[in-house]
Amino acid sequence: MPTYEYRCRACDHEFERFQKISSTPVRTCPECKKRRVQRLISTGGGIVFKGTGFYATDYRSPTETAAREKGSRGEEGPAKSGGSKDDGPPKGTSKDKNKETGAGKGSSS
Repeated sequence: MPTYEYRCRACDHEFERFQKISSTPVRTCPECKKRRVQRLISTGGGIVFKGTGFYATDYRSPTETAAREKGSRGEEGPAKSGGSKDDGPPKGTSKDKNKETGAGKGSSS
């Protein structure tokens, strides 16, 4: 439900009312009790989207959208170039060195 702003033309009292869109506008001033109230045209509040259910591309600038589309056309991102966790340790780590030298297996020379 929106919040409407009102001003009394008799006493210049300004006030707000939280009303349904279908509700009739306020006509009587709460201060002077005269029927000289008019609804003001306000700029409204900022819209805040919270929670899930919104697309990632909603309300994005055209340049940012174009940059993201350019990056997704057949080019691999940085997440794929590093490999996954299941690939095991990278080459040159201590496990590979132990296999090459035979260390840790209890071999006798």
